[in-house]
Amino acid sequence: MRKSIASKYILPFIQWFGLMILTAIFLDYLLHRLDLLYVGYWLSYPGTLLIILSFIYSLRKRKLIESGSPKKLLSIHEYFAWAGSILLIVHGGIHFNAVLPWLAIIMMIITVASGLTGKFLLKKATENIKAKRKYLEESGLSTEEAERKLFFDSVTVDLMKKWRVVHIPITILFAVLAILHIITIVMFIK
Repeated sequence: MRKSIASKYILPFIQWFGLMILTAIFLDYLLHRLDLLYVGYWLSYPGTLLIILSFIYSLRKRKLIESGSPKKLLSIHEYFAWAGSILLIVHGGIHFNAVLPWLAIIMMIITVASGLTGKFLLKKATENIKAKRKYLEESGLSTEEAERKLFFDSVTVDLMKKWRVVHIPITILFAVLAILHIITIVMFIK
């Protein structure tokens, strides 16, 4: 019970986010090394498809579709969005020829970071606080004493509960930028 929320849950968040970025960098490097740059262009299709499929969870959560286990769909949402993001980061590569695609990629990365906040931090931090509170009270501390010992962890969890307020608008902004990028590509295709 001595581990803090930060060390127990923020570290896995950083690891998943870092793994996403490092995997994308490695794949991009590999494509450059093997002189397969054109593959990066085509990764936009499966990457976009994975991200679109990840929204099935959102449709189920809002009861727009009836089938599927919410728990399984959440897991699919998390992994499809993560994998799709890797493919889209590789698709974007290190090219500085247009602002709109970069804005879309940046918003996608921020959206993934926001989603990972919910996955790793909020749920598990809430569970951790409940377990710590129960342990402290079973150890003989009064409710007030237990709350005092958990003050900083409670403040952290309260701040983290506001993540959805940020995640949804960021996701919408990412979608708008991605759609604008796709429209401009279709408009200016040669």
